[in-house]
Amino acid sequence: MNKNNYCVIMSGGIGSRFWPFSREARPKQFLDFFGTGRSLLQMTFDRFKKIVPIENIFIVTNEGYQQMTADELPELNPDQILLEPMRRNTAPCIAFASYRINAINPNANIVVAPSDHLIMKEDEFLAVINKAYEFVEKNDTLLTLGIRPSRPETGYGYIQMSDEHVDGVTKVKVFTEKPNIDLAKVFYESGEFLWNSGIFIWNSRTITESFRQHLPEISNRFDQGKDLFGTDKEKAFIDENFPFCPNISIDYGIMEKASNVCVQAADFGWSDLGTWGSLYDITEKDENANAALVSETLFYDSAENIVTLPDGKLAVIQGLEGYIVAEANNVLLICKKDDEQRIKQFVTDVKLKYGEEYI
Repeated sequence: MNKNNYCVIMSGGIGSRFWPFSREARPKQFLDFFGTGRSLLQMTFDRFKKIVPIENIFIVTNEGYQQMTADELPELNPDQILLEPMRRNTAPCIAFASYRINAINPNANIVVAPSDHLIMKEDEFLAVINKAYEFVEKNDTLLTLGIRPSRPETGYGYIQMSDEHVDGVTKVKVFTEKPNIDLAKVFYESGEFLWNSGIFIWNSRTITESFRQHLPEISNRFDQGKDLFGTDKEKAFIDENFPFCPNISIDYGIMEKASNVCVQAADFGWSDLGTWGSLYDITEKDENANAALVSETLFYDSAENIVTLPDGKLAVIQGLEGYIVAEANNVLLICKKDDEQRIKQFVTDVKLKYGEEYI
């Protein structure tokens, strides 16, 4: 293993689109979706520790999930769990981790990955990451992984490839937000577009300079305490300054602005597990395209549903087509799959009417 290679796993979200399975008290990255005995966070950690020294893996999460993270990943030292005092999207999260790693090793090559992605072809994925590490070690480039689309998909952002290359890797022409279905078909058929995986690789000097160039409101604040990162004064500095960082993603803040962005096209059985629909797509189904997770289920006159209940419960479903049926703790959700984007609104409405008990 290359001692200059580091990994940052972003694990601070609450996964509200997976409510009620994912709750504020235990969000989706801490859940075992497939009954394997390992949560999504643990699966992500298991994946990267095969190619990255364990001491070089950092988890960035919310303060409220410190103990849960430590319990899930006992191999980590406490100082490898970086605690955000509040949620501020991916750019401040990545800046925090980058400044910490830079204080340890200014020659670091860093992969940044969400904690809740599923990778079906792990060997292919790790080969791509190792190749990416080698690329960013030699090139001051912001590299992202793009997934070759298998269908017109409206749930993902897209990356358009250019005709230019850096050391054999394709430069990005433009990032595009989630399209409507007609545009998604154009993207898919053109062969010029990849799904945006949200997985990034760069070296420490490149990402630090990118923050200074494109998000100085973050770098100016963190530069004031750059000598405090990795010391016992870091937490007080972060607690004071992190809340003043803008709530902005790394995509909007840097990747869409920078001119030194490349994309590596790949196919390693990726899913971002962002919605019930994405989970349905990868789950084994019966002859009527019904999917049941963990629980026992009998379907009658039903098709294209996804059902998940607490272990030991039985569901009998009759006459439903294209529905999500999900029970967890004190909440039962029955929702059309096609309307799953409304789940966030359901959560907001429940919170307003019934308070925090069901969130």
